[in-house]
Amino acid sequence: MPTRTPAPRPSVPRGKRPPAADRVYSHVKQGVLDRRYEGGTLLTEGELAEATGVSRTPVREALLRLEVEGLIRLYPKKGALVLPVSAQEIADVVETRLLVEEHAARKAVPAPAGLVERLEELLARQREQAAAGDLAGAAVTDRCFHAEIVRSGGNEILSRLYDQLRDRQLRMGVAIMHSHPDRVAKTLAEHQEILEALRAGDAEAAVGVVHRHVGWFSHLARGEVR
Repeated sequence: MPTRTPAPRPSVPRGKRPPAADRVYSHVKQGVLDRRYEGGTLLTEGELAEATGVSRTPVREALLRLEVEGLIRLYPKKGALVLPVSAQEIADVVETRLLVEEHAARKAVPAPAGLVERLEELLARQREQAAAGDLAGAAVTDRCFHAEIVRSGGNEILSRLYDQLRDRQLRMGVAIMHSHPDRVAKTLAEHQEILEALRAGDAEAAVGVVHRHVGWFSHLARGEVR
């Protein structure tokens, strides 16, 4: 019986695979955001190099980037400590969100049909994720819901500012949903209130719900979120 020659593997075009440092950066960052790496976890260069299949040099480069973003703190010869969500971080994010989102809610009225339709889709998705216990997914959709309102105002500078809060919001959102599971239902109800106020063209009602919804997190600034 003739020996079959294995089919050649398709070649991967150069430039398609992200550089080693980018792969490590994405691996660690996603691990922090989805709580695989909890606050207080010490990560070593050797462990990360083995987990991502790279040398230690790109690991160091990736960790430096993550330290600049405030997600980790480097300790020479020891490793990288994943920083917990701090009281000050919560307070700062809440203050910034209120400034941006209350302005955006006013500007979103009268709400275009496209915005209302998009918010309805996101709210339906978040309900499904919450029902399935997918708190990480629900946190992502939560951020998207608010980001849609901010983007609807057409102010690119505000939109970019809000997007800069994305990773901090996601990490805080997942942590809060795990620590306060009863809050999930309240979040969905308040999102529905925001949607109804925008649909009705009631700017002040929308701002009021946004203030109550976002401001709730401010009391968490009294201590660490575990």
